[in-house]
Formats: sequence, C-alpha cells, structure tokens
Amino acid sequence: MQKPSIPKGTRDFTPAEMARRNYIFDTIRSVFALFGYQPIETPAMENLSTLMGKYGEEGDKLLFKILNSGNYLEGCSDPLSVSLGKLTTMISEKGLRYDLTVPFARFVVQHQNEITFPFRRYQIQPVWRADRPQKGRYREFFQCDADVIGTNSLVCEAELAQLVDIIFSRLGLGVIIKMNNRKILAGIAEVIGEPGRLTEITVAIDKMDKIGIDKVNEELAGRGVSPEAIGKLRPVLGMEGTLREKFELLKAMLHGSETGMRGLEEMNTVFELLKNLNLKSEFDFDLRLARGLNYYTGTIIEVKAAGTEMGSICGGGRYDDLTGIFGLPGVSGVGISFGADRIYDVMLEKNLFPGSLESFTTVLFINFGTEEQDACMKMASEIRLAGISAEVYPEPAKLKKQLEYANRKNIPFVLLVGKEEIASGKLTLKDMKTGEQRAVPLTEFINSLGK
Repeated sequence: MQKPSIPKGTRDFTPAEMARRNYIFDTIRSVFALFGYQPIETPAMENLSTLMGKYGEEGDKLLFKILNSGNYLEGCSDPLSVSLGKLTTMISEKGLRYDLTVPFARFVVQHQNEITFPFRRYQIQPVWRADRPQKGRYREFFQCDADVIGTNSLVCEAELAQLVDIIFSRLGLGVIIKMNNRKILAGIAEVIGEPGRLTEITVAIDKMDKIGIDKVNEELAGRGVSPEAIGKLRPVLGMEGTLREKFELLKAMLHGSETGMRGLEEMNTVFELLKNLNLKSEFDFDLRLARGLNYYTGTIIEVKAAGTEMGSICGGGRYDDLTGIFGLPGVSGVGISFGADRIYDVMLEKNLFPGSLESFTTVLFINFGTEEQDACMKMASEIRLAGISAEVYPEPAKLKKQLEYANRKNIPFVLLVGKEEIASGKLTLKDMKTGEQRAVPLTEFINSLGK
C-alpha cells in the first residue's frame, strides 16, 4: 500500500489553520479596499517567455517549468541534432508563476483598453519557487500584492508604507519597515568604479543578513568586482546613524553621480511625506537593502517582524518599465507584496491569533431521536437565518459522545431539546465553558447572541 505524501515544500492546512490564514487574508483584503485597490486574478501558469529573464539569473533557476502534453518529440527524427534552446521549447513552453508582479504587468498590457490609469489592483494567489524548503521558505506559498501603475508620483510609495503600517497594526504585529532606493545603489556602483555591475552588487548585498559582510565580499569578488571597489563599498554597507546623518554622508559621497543624487532626493521626499501620517511602525533607511529582483528601479521596501529571527515578511518597490517588455513602454508602477505564510508563522509563534477563530460553530443541537431531531432542524434553520452558525448532531448518539464532540470542536453553546422542551417552548442551554445550564426561549437565545 502506498504511503500518502505531498511534495516537499508544500503543506496541507487543517480547518484551524485555514481559519487563521483567512483571518490574515481578510485583514489584508479589507485594508487594500480602504485604499481603493481592485481585485484581479491571473492563471497559475504563464508562458515561459513571460517569466524568463525577469527575476535575474538566480530567479530563473527557481522557475517550475511545465512539460508540454503529448509526445513533444514526435516528428523530430534526430533529437540530438536539435539545438538546446529549441529542444527546451519543444519540451516546455509554460511555467508556474514565480510572483504576482510580472503576470500583473502582462495583464496590464493585455487589458490596457479596459482599465483606468492610474490602475490600483490587488491580488491574493499562490506562487511557486523551486527553492530549498526550510523554516519560513516554501515551494508553494501565497502572496498578497497591491500595486499602482500608470503614475510616477512618490505619494504612492508613502501610501504603500501607510498601508503596511495599518495592516500590521490590525494584526497586532510590530514591524520594522526598511526602505532604500535602487538609484542610490546605482550611484554607489558608479562612485566605487563599477557602474556596469549593479546587478552583481545588488544580488550579493541582498544576502547580507543571511551570510554576513565577509561572505558578501567573497561573492562580489567571485562576480568580478574589483578589490578596490569592494573596499569602498564596505563602509557604505556598515553606515549607521540617524536618517539625517545618513543623508548628509550620502550627499557627500554621491555628489558626482546624477542618478545617485536623484535617488537620494526621492528617498528624502518619501520620508517627508511619511512625517505627516502618524504611523505606528518603526522606519529604517537601510543601505544594505537591495531587493535582488532586476525590475526594481526606484524606492524599495522590505518589512521585518520585530523581535523574531524570521526574514522579510513583506517587500516591494518601484519599477519604471516592466510593461515595456510586453509592448507598453514608459508606464511606471510601484507595489508591495505580503508573504502570508511567513506572517502566519510569526503570528503563531507570538500567539497573536484571536481565540474566537478556534470555533466554527456557535451552537450544537443535541439529537435525542426522530421527533426531537425534526424540531431541532427547524430551530437550527431559524438560528442560521439570524446569521448564527449552528449544527444538529446527525444521529441520536449517547449524550456524553455528543458533548465530547462539542468540546473537541470548541463549540461554546449546546441546546438540549427533549420532549419537555418542545412542549414548554423553553430550551435547555448549556454553556460549555462554565458548565452552567438554564432554560431559555429560542427567540431570547437568538437575540442574546445577536447582541
């Protein structure tokens, strides 16, 4: 007999886990709606031509490719003579989506005549990455994205930071919102003498928190960055101080780079906008923040939960021409993505989920037999019409068994409806937490729960 199993990096979710996950999704969705974002969905799989080359060399390696159906080598007399690129296309033309941003850019171009710009969209769907499974890192996981596309305004960046602050405040999770700007990083690459190696530099320093400065330097050297440039970069990555002190040091360093100074000006504008919003979260201008994805061009954002070893639980940034690769150039966008699975793990660790999520049913009707069962089903219908969840135990089992069922499902109330209760019109209500029992008319019970 085959032992049941699921692929590594994926998970089943129990009803209790789903209740907690939906609590996160519902909280995020409600805040997205407050800011005017509209929901869309895109297919689980995209054409590989849509996905490849958008996430950098490392990201391309993590794409799940889907085999073409049927005999894809039919009609090919000598497969060994076919070029590798053509053979790959014959075998696989589609892949599971790696994130929600690139499919969104494809969506915008395809539907540009149906949407109103600036277009605000949100999307809550799973993504897949062929990563090595470990704590907080899965091969299948949900992202909750919000993007604004069709405007260059830095007001959008400030609003996204505000949106992040509200969501985590509602979830009761203290966070640190880290911000940087890719133009600043491009300027730093210029002034250290490596203007053509921005990608190599950002991919390496994006791993700073995981592998440390020495390993980052080793990786930079391995990617061809000169020892002199690495030496100039080291003090930048270790820069400490207040927001104002960092700005002053960077002004002095980047004065010869037009791109770097523009990024510094953008960052200053965003922080000035945030001053007026009275946000609860801690903010940090972090020059080590790089966001290794190739498509970011301006402000970049990353969120960490305070007091935990978990990595980033939310991140995003500005992309100036992602739609250009699909035939719609010059359309700028900015977005944020919440990692629901990591948020779940942190909230579970910190015991932040409401206790009320443990119960799916409010009241259980005890089943004493056919006559009583008919009465219970009628009363249960009335209770459900009042918006209260109710179950009728499906068979006249022993009372002890039915009460144990209520306890195991964390059902707070049990209604005992025997012949006497039917005759008197007063039901016996048992509070499962206190054990207290009392007689109560059905309408009074419904009204009390309604309040």
